[in-house]
Amino acid sequence: MTTVRVPPGRAGRLWLRRRLAVANRGADLLERKLRILLAERERLRDKERQTSESWRQRIAEAEHWLLRAALLAGERAIRLAVPPNLASVTVTWTSAMGVRYPTGAACQVPARTPADPSPGGAALVRAQQEYGRAAEAAAQYAAAHTATDRITAEITATRHRVRALQRHWIPALETALARVELDLAEHELGETLRNRRALSTPE
Repeated sequence: MTTVRVPPGRAGRLWLRRRLAVANRGADLLERKLRILLAERERLRDKERQTSESWRQRIAEAEHWLLRAALLAGERAIRLAVPPNLASVTVTWTSAMGVRYPTGAACQVPARTPADPSPGGAALVRAQQEYGRAAEAAAQYAAAHTATDRITAEITATRHRVRALQRHWIPALETALARVELDLAEHELGETLRNRRALSTPE
């Protein structure tokens, strides 16, 4: 049970009322944040499913053309067709409700130069193109997956904060306020009774 250290007397009552108002307001805001995050996660999950399907289709198409190229031109031609430079990925980011997450990604596959060896046949050219598209789809899927993970982590953290307020801090403040109200009421009643006795006692 959470314990609350309260200033004495009426100052304690005022202190508790203010803290309770802040805690209730905080819980309301966190619940609103949670609803927004849940809606955003559903949107991102849809995007993740779509990009995952696109990536799987692209990689299947690329593997199909690579197999054809291997059968027609041989593995040596495939090794020679590999570009010397690696592909690069640019990720775009946004922030929502205090969470930073990627909104998309673009993959730049290195272009062939005149100095590069010529691919061995049309199947190998097509395989290169399809692997470039698969890399782009993979980058977009990775961005969507990361975004979903980050939003999910924030949802979990926000739920913990809401539970801490609603199950521990707010009840502790309410209990302390009720105790202070009772103590003040008893004190005021005692003062009233003492004043009446003093007034009714003959001099």
